Amino acid sequence: MTQPSFGVIGLAVMGENLALNVESRGFPVAVYNRTAAKTEEFMSKRAQGKQVTAAYSLEEFVKTLARPRKILVMVKAGKPVDTVIEQLKPLLEPDDMIIDGGNSLYNDTERRTKDLEATGLGFVGMGVSGGEEGALNGPSLMPGGTDSAYKELEPILVKIAAQVDDGPCVTYIGPGGAGHYVKMVHNGIEYGDMQLIAEAYDILKNALGLNHKQLHEVFAEWNTTDELNSFLIEITADIFKYVDQDTNLPLVDLILDSAGQKGTGRWTVVSSLELGVPIPTMYAAVNARVISSYKDERIAAAKELTGPAGKYNGDAKAFINKVRDALYCSKMCSYAQGMALLSKASEEFNYNLNLAETARIWKGGCIIRAGFLDKIKNAFNENPKLPNLLLAPEFKQTILDRQDAWREVLATSNQLGIPVPAFSASLDYFDSYRRERLPQNLTQAQRDYFGAHTYERVDKPKGEFFHTEWTANS
Repeated sequence: MTQPSFGVIGLAVMGENLALNVESRGFPVAVYNRTAAKTEEFMSKRAQGKQVTAAYSLEEFVKTLARPRKILVMVKAGKPVDTVIEQLKPLLEPDDMIIDGGNSLYNDTERRTKDLEATGLGFVGMGVSGGEEGALNGPSLMPGGTDSAYKELEPILVKIAAQVDDGPCVTYIGPGGAGHYVKMVHNGIEYGDMQLIAEAYDILKNALGLNHKQLHEVFAEWNTTDELNSFLIEITADIFKYVDQDTNLPLVDLILDSAGQKGTGRWTVVSSLELGVPIPTMYAAVNARVISSYKDERIAAAKELTGPAGKYNGDAKAFINKVRDALYCSKMCSYAQGMALLSKASEEFNYNLNLAETARIWKGGCIIRAGFLDKIKNAFNENPKLPNLLLAPEFKQTILDRQDAWREVLATSNQLGIPVPAFSASLDYFDSYRRERLPQNLTQAQRDYFGAHTYERVDKPKGEFFHTEWTANS
């Protein structure tokens, strides 16, 4: 067997599958896991007969690799990544490279890049999206770091990435933490997508009373449309048809309604606040997961707090189509927010992001892969400086044509007491963005009243500030 130059540290499911993906594309691989039993299990069950070499210490692992070494670290984000890097540093030589393929915070990636590049080692922070299946068969890859480091990895990455009609789902994202920043925002959009789909399900189930078979049919049909065809809609349709063998009930109805999160959605929200970019759909999605965790309190509150009840009395089929339109409009707003955040971060951190390419590499492999990403790619190709996706001709006309249905769905949900925080946040974003004048003139007056913060006037040159003694003429 040819001596491998590529190695993987960390054999949880993602690490295992990425190692097998690399090997299947013709690149021998070395693997190491802190727990030897895990390595042995992988070698005996999944790596038999493959060009995979096992190592049982980091020293042995490093010696197994041909130079320049390329080491993919797949361990939990945070301190575990730093620990592995510190253990590797004295064992490596100049031009060897470490790749962090976990969901690391972009600030940590910036720090690690500076630290390792100063020692002569290469470092790439690479977002990986696609879950277990994507890791094995072709994920979307978002590598950031120096351009030269990416060039070293490119022959492998273009082979292991998902392949779509216009190329592999990988591109050089930008310097420093750019790759992990883009992956973070990808996950924020994913949070928004999942919450919007959950709200559509809630409306269809509780406003129309659709059963799990009907829900499967609706989502399966939506997945055939240009606007909603996507991985998340596809798996949602599959979920509704799964029946629990023990109870003969739809499994989804037996799952506790308390959602977990690993932090990337929250990081996206924090970054948006720091950069001053509104992403209300993602805020709503993160908050929805948080309030879902208050299960015991909600059970108690349900006995004390009442609200409207009942079902939708109109044409069910027509209303389903309106929910589809509301979902698409809300989804457009969520992606518009995500791309606006990427644009601002690119400017602030000198990432020089190519938003058209970013949308392109999300077309396959990743969790948010969707048919309409091609339209987003085209919008930014036509106008790389597009200030907001909602202003792209196709998206603008679509949302204008469907906003009446969107508003009706929200009004009906409110009347029936069905919470739709992400739908509402998306519509509020649209309405706020399209308004020439918002009520923050009053906010500025209040700030000046209690804190002398000053304000600008619409009838004076911009940049000229005024203060008023508000009680002087009372």
